[in-house]
Amino acid sequence: MAVYCGAGMSKAAAEIGVLFEKKYDIAIHYSFAGSNTLLSQIQIVKKGDVYVPASDYYMEIASNKKLVEKPITIAFHIPVIAVPKGNPKNITSLEDLAGNNIRIGLGDPKAAAIGKTSVEILRKNNLEKQVNKNVVTRTATVNELVVYLGLNQVDAAVIWEDNAVAAAAKVDLVPIPRDQNRVETIPAAVLTLSKQKKHARRFIDFLRSPKAKEILEKYGFKPYEKDVAGCGLRVARCAFKTSKSISSTTHESFSPQPATRNSQLFTMRRTY
Repeated sequence: MAVYCGAGMSKAAAEIGVLFEKKYDIAIHYSFAGSNTLLSQIQIVKKGDVYVPASDYYMEIASNKKLVEKPITIAFHIPVIAVPKGNPKNITSLEDLAGNNIRIGLGDPKAAAIGKTSVEILRKNNLEKQVNKNVVTRTATVNELVVYLGLNQVDAAVIWEDNAVAAAAKVDLVPIPRDQNRVETIPAAVLTLSKQKKHARRFIDFLRSPKAKEILEKYGFKPYEKDVAGCGLRVARCAFKTSKSISSTTHESFSPQPATRNSQLFTMRRTY
């Protein structure tokens, strides 16, 4: 069964896939990439069973194109500022991203959900023009931003909180205050072109299971059933203030690989 999944969820999704296969003896073939990149792939190859983008925005596009059945929501995606370990440029706020001699990494809004959300956050706070002058790279996946941070090739990047959790040994987290932030939700849906709809719907149900929720929380996601800081269960976007620190001893660290400007660095396929 083929699952198109946002790159930022790769570790959690991989572990969920292992449990699903053990329980149902159904192999999961993941394609991990930016949410928009995946949407384009689905339309080109016209194959696959499940779509799990990093934002409702891309699921709405898929729904309008009649590519998916009714989606569910599985978790919140919370943007944060991430900096190399030790925060050498002493970045403490969104405003600091517009400072002098600051190298910023952002996601590509045409490819990745974090890129589009970052643009919305900067516009909301009237900082887009000031920060753009400091942007040295725009990546197709959030994972690439983590690599740049780990190699000290950028001084700060806007990533998801869960990515910062996974990379806690390499990066520090700077929370974005509630009134400045824009939280996304992570949806999942069966593709209308799926030839294995029964298995695909079973996988969708499994994503809401207690075991799957445990895995999501392990990797820093906030399962959707929990009312995150008063956001409300039915609110797809709201402001949220993240925790101020992440313990590097309680989360799996991310080992950076050589960064490239190639947007396909983290587009990969895994089989379980």
